[in-house]
Amino acid sequence: MGSYNQDKALEQYDSSKYMTPDGYTSDIGVFTITTEDDGTKNTKKTVNKQLKIMLIKRSDYNAEGKPNIEGGKWALPGGFIDGNKQETALQAAERELVEETGIQGIFLKHFGVYDQFGRDKRGWIIANAHYAIVPEKQLASRKASDDAQAVQLFTIDEVFQLDLAFDHRDIITDALAFIERDLIETKVARNFLPEEFTLSELQSVLMTVSNHPRITTKSVFFAKVPKLPFIEKVYDEKGNLKKTERNSYRPSQLYRFNDVEVIKSIYE
Repeated sequence: MGSYNQDKALEQYDSSKYMTPDGYTSDIGVFTITTEDDGTKNTKKTVNKQLKIMLIKRSDYNAEGKPNIEGGKWALPGGFIDGNKQETALQAAERELVEETGIQGIFLKHFGVYDQFGRDKRGWIIANAHYAIVPEKQLASRKASDDAQAVQLFTIDEVFQLDLAFDHRDIITDALAFIERDLIETKVARNFLPEEFTLSELQSVLMTVSNHPRITTKSVFFAKVPKLPFIEKVYDEKGNLKKTERNSYRPSQLYRFNDVEVIKSIYE
């Protein structure tokens, strides 16, 4: 009976009554944190960490040699979902990252859908927005795809001075809000850090998105973080505390994230 009812329901369904999108895309905000030293010859240098986003510059002409939509503007990497492959939006985002930047196997999270009429001159194009976290060293070999003039990293201040394609200014603004929240409320920061890190390294990552006194005040941060249940000290094979001198003249304790679940905001 149930199957019969379903068949009858499909028979009377008329898709022509409803407007369908002209396209379905996935766009990705690719973020990294760059490290720049102070330019001195000291063995232990002062480093400056900055949150940056990777954009592509759209070619003036497409593969057929015809004028490209929003050509010459900076945009998020992304593209149309391949219905022939029955892709999900996330699968399309993963594929587009490889095709447009040569990057794969990274943290990727969906955060929004953009379906306003008029956002794309080609028609009603619905975009699925994702953000990705890429370690700085993986972006060293980034490349532009055939339909992009260039691929480049920008600071957050720089990106909003650019002529951005479509509604990517809105998408980037929202992506920033999500990544800032996730860095503070989850263990996403692990994607910007080595597996074993110092408290200073963790603090510097969090300070790229937050100026909260509990994060920026060294004494407060260093007192609280070691007590958090999802962070633990690292020991060597002999059972001794493992330390490093890579960022300081004095050996610094190494930590790592464990598998303890995070319930709420973790650093503030």
